[in-house]
Amino acid sequence: MKRLVLSALAISMLTASAISGQAAPISQPAAPQANTVHVDWRKPDHRRVEKRVIIKKKVVKRNQWKRGQRYSDWRRHQRVDWQRHHLRRPGHGQQWVRVGNDYLLVSVLSGVIAGIVAAN
Repeated sequence: MKRLVLSALAISMLTASAISGQAAPISQPAAPQANTVHVDWRKPDHRRVEKRVIIKKKVVKRNQWKRGQRYSDWRRHQRVDWQRHHLRRPGHGQQWVRVGNDYLLVSVLSGVIAGIVAAN
């Protein structure tokens, strides 16, 4: 009884797929889509589109400090522990200050820069 029911089910499925397969032949090409655009690249009136690339430049200020230059605003900046930042020992009357990305060795009395180290 099971075999009879299974074979009837299999035959009905095969006939249904065979009937639905005859509705559209496989060799028939698909219809062209309406949103496609055909461009003839050989025509001289075709406009050429050029891509513009903008490269942003980053400005980095280097060497704005020089030895012997007077820096009067050194008191505004925070004093730096020279041992912690692996800087050389300041002389008598000198101290290290950090200005932006640089360490400056400044004379306390005159404000003259005695040394410059770039910070990382």
